[in-house]
Formats: sequence, structure tokens, C-alpha cells
Amino acid sequence: MPQKVRIALDAMGGDVGASVVIPGAAIFLTRHPDAEFLLFGDRAAIEAQLGQHAGLKKVARIIHTNVAVSMHDKPSQALRRGRKTSSMWLAIDSVKKGEADVAVSAGNTGALMAMARFCLRTLPGVDSPAIAAVWPTMRGDSVVLDLGATIGGDARHLVTLAVLGSAMASVLFNLERPTVGLLNIGVEEIKGREEIREAAELLRAMNLPQLE
Repeated sequence: MPQKVRIALDAMGGDVGASVVIPGAAIFLTRHPDAEFLLFGDRAAIEAQLGQHAGLKKVARIIHTNVAVSMHDKPSQALRRGRKTSSMWLAIDSVKKGEADVAVSAGNTGALMAMARFCLRTLPGVDSPAIAAVWPTMRGDSVVLDLGATIGGDARHLVTLAVLGSAMASVLFNLERPTVGLLNIGVEEIKGREEIREAAELLRAMNLPQLE
């Protein structure tokens, strides 16, 4: 880790909340000792876990709230009930305010995407966020997206995903010009949905300098 990173952590996220999230943060800290944490959630539950992790306690600050987004809440319900008050919203908002560099939550994915989009907005030209993961391949790790934020997309959306994925890969893997591929049903260019074929043509025509 090149510099100190301030992590806003939704301590109440996931199926069991702080009892798993806080030990997870402690493991991360052993691997990245320059990290600092803002822990959002029920103070009593967080402090009970921090008592078992002295190192984490030294670099963490608790921001109390007794409102947590349920794993069963619909995104619209979470926005109505947890806006400006829930541990998930407050963690995201701390990034917007510049108090943290990144927000992390193991909670309700739909609610997280909705709140992040509502609070942080998207970059110009990006209509919707994407869920990304790093997958191992025979040639090394690859960034794969979208893994569930949308159920489909037109060619323009796929091109946007290509740009987002290449930006993430360049940072994670220190690549000047990452290679981008479109997941299709075969290697032949005539195969696949029309949107995929059109996206491939657009990417080639655009010849973007930041990706291959």
C-alpha cells in the first residue's frame, strides 16, 4: 500500500454485522498496517469486538448510529429508511465529505449501489455503477464486470464497462494500457448478441488510448 488509506467501514453490514466485520478489518490491518478506519454502527457492538483487537482499536474511530440496512431491504426501502442515518449511508457519505478514501460494506448489495449512486453520483458519461471482481486466469488476474448491478446493457453501456474495467485494472495491476475483452458465446466476431457485436465495433473504432 503506497500511502495511508482511510477506510469507512459499515460495521453493521452483512448477515451478522460487527462480529465478522471487525475481525475482518483486523486481518486487513495486519496486511496493510498503514490503514486507518472509521467504523459506522452501534457503538456497543463495535466496542465489544474492538476489545479483542487492540491494534485495530488504536487506528479506528467509531461513529455511532443504531440504524442498519437489512439484507432483506429493497433498495428503495433502504433509501427511504436509512438515508442520512444508517451505517451504510454514513460510510458512503464520509467519502463524499473527504473524511475517508473508500467506503466498504458487506451488506445489502442493491442498497449499497443505490445509496452510492444517490450520494456520490457517477462520473460524466457513466449512467450506472458496476459490480467488479478480480478473477484468476491462466495469464494472471483479470477484472470482470458487470457482475450484477444490471441485468443487461446496450452497446454504449458495454463500452462504458470496458473503460471502467480498464481503469480499475490499470490501478490494481499497474498496467499502462490494459487489454479489454467482451465475454461472448464464442471467439468468432459474428457470434453473440447484436449489442456485443456493436460494442466490439465501437471499441475498435474509438481506439481509446487507455485500453487495448
